[in-house]
Amino acid sequence: MEIIIGFTMDFTLEKYDELLHALDDNGYQFLTFEQYCTQKEALSEVRFVILRHDVDLKAENSLATAKIEHALEKQASYYFRVVEQSNKPEIIKAIAAKGHEIGYHYEDMSLCEGNAENAILHFEKQLNYFRQFYSVKTICMHGAPRSLYDSRDLWKTYDYHDFGIIGEPYYDVDFSKVFYLTDTGRRWDGFHVSVRDKIPTYQDQWIEKGWVYHDTDQIIEAVEGGSFPDRVMMTTHPQRWTDEKGEWVVEFGLQSIKNVVKRMVIKHPLRE
Repeated sequence: MEIIIGFTMDFTLEKYDELLHALDDNGYQFLTFEQYCTQKEALSEVRFVILRHDVDLKAENSLATAKIEHALEKQASYYFRVVEQSNKPEIIKAIAAKGHEIGYHYEDMSLCEGNAENAILHFEKQLNYFRQFYSVKTICMHGAPRSLYDSRDLWKTYDYHDFGIIGEPYYDVDFSKVFYLTDTGRRWDGFHVSVRDKIPTYQDQWIEKGWVYHDTDQIIEAVEGGSFPDRVMMTTHPQRWTDEKGEWVVEFGLQSIKNVVKRMVIKHPLRE
């Protein structure tokens, strides 16, 4: 990896392309989350990776990763928030046009301050909005670490299946069979600093198996060496993947600060 100001440049588009090539060359089938949800029974013996992207900010970066995947004839799932930094209609259309899945990155309980009745109305309205661009079948919770509210709590009162939704990763992936890997915290072992984007039930088992990777090169090495899990959901936040050095440095600095805040939240959880 390239070195800049004393740091190794991971999380670049070039490195993402290298990662996808490594997975492809080593026999991994690429799936959208929608495809996983509709093909579960047929995938029990298949080596696969579900490519999931949470578009929290900088939607333009998501178009860049979508182009890389399209060039490899691979499809991925892109989950968009309703906030302006994510909700860019022309970019959503462009990504959908390349054959990728579009989903709703919902945070309705946070936006509605824990009021479930208001949140479900907001959810339905925004879901219908995103269905202008794609026949949305899956959704994914936005972690919102600084919020008091976990938006998954909406499903303690309501059922997303009633809205034509067939999958939500935190409910509909069998993590006893599928390894979860996310770049939350701008590192692949960020479960230590993640407030909600983690699978605590199985994390200790994965650690015991040695399925812990800090940087992208370690993942590529494991894939090429045959020690990487056969079935994986891989989540990225495209806002942090860039080849532009100035943007890379800013993202590196901001995420370092965020990780400190997240550690404080984990030690001292927010209370109403």
